[in-house]
Amino acid sequence: MPMEHAGLLQRGKFDPALPASLFLHLAIIVILLAFLPDVQPVHAPPEDSVDVEVVTPPPTAVPSPPPAVQPLQDRRDDNANAAAEEASAQSQTASREPLPSLPVVPKPVIPGPPQLTQANELFSAKTLASPRSRQALKMLATLSGGERNLQLCNLEALEQINRSRPGSKADLVAPYAMKPERVSGSSVEVEGGAFRSKRNWFSIRFHCEVDPAGKAVTAFAYAIGDAIPKDLWQEHNLVAEDGEDDQ
Repeated sequence: MPMEHAGLLQRGKFDPALPASLFLHLAIIVILLAFLPDVQPVHAPPEDSVDVEVVTPPPTAVPSPPPAVQPLQDRRDDNANAAAEEASAQSQTASREPLPSLPVVPKPVIPGPPQLTQANELFSAKTLASPRSRQALKMLATLSGGERNLQLCNLEALEQINRSRPGSKADLVAPYAMKPERVSGSSVEVEGGAFRSKRNWFSIRFHCEVDPAGKAVTAFAYAIGDAIPKDLWQEHNLVAEDGEDDQ
């Protein structure tokens, strides 16, 4: 406001030109505003925008727990059980399979004592009837029972040996040499006898039957064995006595 107007107001006087001046100023202002260029409102510069993408993180893998470590003894037990089961299965399978036929192995044949040979001809009666057997007859007359039967059988044994083995010159029979003889009634059984031939000893087995009167042999079977080793002679009372020249 002009100073003069102010002074008029201060003095309490009304200036009639004041309204016209105010109107004029307002008009000028309106005209100026009409001719001013459009002024765009000033906006704050946009901030650099960054596209933000919300990324959902992948699900976190839960780590699997480490395998439990089996104690050594348990593993051994498991291995033993597995081996036992496998062996049992194999055994059952094998039991169902037909077993191969095994070759039959013959048992070794242990040779037994030789079979007795039955004498087809008896000679003791003829020998005793000879004049050269007078001494033998006298000796037999002094014997009785089983002892007489045994001596008759010994005489028959010597005759059978000398006739089956010409040149053997058997001169003595020891029916008890290796095993005791058995005399039962008119039967005589010799399993471990021996006879002397040319100052050597050989084994013999025989079975002899004598008549009830004890005077003659009625049946005789025998088997001649191997030579008896000399280191056994003394043990069995076998001696090479001097007798007739049998060389």
